[in-house]
Amino acid sequence: MSKSALVLAVAAVLALSPQAKAEDIGPGVTATSIKLGNTAPYSGPASAYGTIAKSAIAYFDMVNQQGGIHGRKVEIISLDDAFSPPKTIEQTRKLVESEEVLAMFMPIGTPTSSATQVYLNGKKVPQLLISSGASKWNQPKKFPYTVGWNVDYPTEGRIYAKYIIANVKDPKIAILYQNDDYGKDILAGLKEGLGDKISLLVDTASYELSDPTITSQMAKLKASGANVFISATTPKFAAQSIQIVDSLQWKALFILPSVSSSIDPVLNGAGLDKSVGIISCSYTKQPSDPQWKDSADFKAWNAFMDKYYPSGSKNDYLNAYAYGIAYGMHKALEKAGPKLNRESLMAAVESIRDLEIPMLLPGVKASISKDDHGPLKAMQMMRFNGKSWDMIGDLIVGR
Repeated sequence: MSKSALVLAVAAVLALSPQAKAEDIGPGVTATSIKLGNTAPYSGPASAYGTIAKSAIAYFDMVNQQGGIHGRKVEIISLDDAFSPPKTIEQTRKLVESEEVLAMFMPIGTPTSSATQVYLNGKKVPQLLISSGASKWNQPKKFPYTVGWNVDYPTEGRIYAKYIIANVKDPKIAILYQNDDYGKDILAGLKEGLGDKISLLVDTASYELSDPTITSQMAKLKASGANVFISATTPKFAAQSIQIVDSLQWKALFILPSVSSSIDPVLNGAGLDKSVGIISCSYTKQPSDPQWKDSADFKAWNAFMDKYYPSGSKNDYLNAYAYGIAYGMHKALEKAGPKLNRESLMAAVESIRDLEIPMLLPGVKASISKDDHGPLKAMQMMRFNGKSWDMIGDLIVGR
């Protein structure tokens, strides 16, 4: 490019964005656009999570149609990683080094996001609002550019321990867990919650994402004599575990973690009749729960699904969950202002306090600070009645 052409290009940028100087704009930002990267499992063993990315992209389609953010349209480049960490690394490098995105937004999954955490922090690329509850996302001194979203999995495990002790007579607990940070975190939280009652945990079994089935693990756990079964699994294996419990005629209290509690596709895939009585917990409003039908945020989400994501299931809470994460990112980008770069975005994210997020349960708010990168802290137990989830008790707040 000639010197005169370069001068004209810079002048055009300044003319289009008078609030921001060219040197204030970072990678992935122009006078008219914001480019974010995302990796998602559109294929592979966790493909049910692909709808999370589709819903968030649809949310920003809505934002763009409404004028964008400080005059800029948001582009999300979402690449399939098949829930395979090596593929996630490849796709993330492409997004950072070729596409030069401003930040990685809502990367999906624990093993996949773990694979890129060191790389992204080394590059000082924000890894924001990860769709996972692994405890490692909240280590701001070690990983200052990583911010999670979900209530962390150890907290969820502790909540289950508290519920079991309070509600099951002479409990004997067995747990199937995914052999990665997700499953191990839930198991660790469960053990911590049981404390001096750790003997109530009578058996454990793990599985790999590459396993075709979990039949042998399930038979082993039933043989332990457990009357409580926790399926710390992702959707494909969650549906399998429901079917296998039914085929084994295992009459145990069944607990299913929040990340696999979708009516569509998990419970429908396993059989709604087989899912009656399953216990889980949530911080997101379940779209199938009739108590929310008159709330303003539910009506807005329902209209959003109709217009911007009509192919998405309204019975899949993951679409409500993703809408909330996208809203959080939207507010962070607004707070960062027109002088948008990676530093101003991180400062905006770390200034979020008690933000009310649409489609989260009443009382659940998001807060992020320089010393705490875990936005959400509260959950509520729920039970499946064959058609929808019924909330049980009050919010449980904890770490």
